[in-house]
Amino acid sequence: MLKTRDEFRNELEEKLHQKLTLSHPLFSLLLDENSADKELLKRVSLQGYQLTKHFLTYIEHLFFYCPMEKHKRRLLFNMFEEETGRLSRTKNHVELMQDFIKALGISNQERDAVVALPATQELIDFRMEACTNTDRYHIGAAAVLIASEGQNLETLGEEARHTILGRVFGLKESDMLFFSVHQKEDVGHVQQGLDLVADLCTTEKMQQEALESVNHTCNLFYGMYQGIYDTIETEEPSYA
Repeated sequence: MLKTRDEFRNELEEKLHQKLTLSHPLFSLLLDENSADKELLKRVSLQGYQLTKHFLTYIEHLFFYCPMEKHKRRLLFNMFEEETGRLSRTKNHVELMQDFIKALGISNQERDAVVALPATQELIDFRMEACTNTDRYHIGAAAVLIASEGQNLETLGEEARHTILGRVFGLKESDMLFFSVHQKEDVGHVQQGLDLVADLCTTEKMQQEALESVNHTCNLFYGMYQGIYDTIETEEPSYA
């Protein structure tokens, strides 16, 4: 049955919050204040960097193909911030992630030699295919603007995960700007994504596909963390 616009929007938001990646056991290890595992943090961060490198491309395509002027203007601001960091008075978001990786003691050469693990690549590819296919625009918008932007809003108790990470590993506030900027801005980005997808999906089929996209994208994030978790016992770290 076709849901009303507001009913559907609420269901999209509920679907996002049903899939919390912080429940993955990887984070129990990563956020353990009694045992700071720097090598594990490096593995997670370098896989996260694989995602960051592609995010602007997703937003660019969502902006270019957006069929609604009101939402297109909102995506323009999102794209502008990703590329320049001007709205947050920081810098390009890929550069912010590079700064974080550098703070972990990883050289540019080490960083650039890393490739995405299979589960990480699956997440990258799913979003790219949906964002670059106009017939699947609503699926891409749900995957990127709701499920992906929503990952940065997860907390452990009342603390954001990057706050705990900074404390566990003795990182400075300036080292964590990539995460603090996204936590602040993605509150609005998720709400904009919910509005866009709710307006786009005017048939029962589209609504169901968008809900499935949110669910599937969150599962892919969980799968990415599982892929990293599976490397913990390997002889060599994944970034070597």
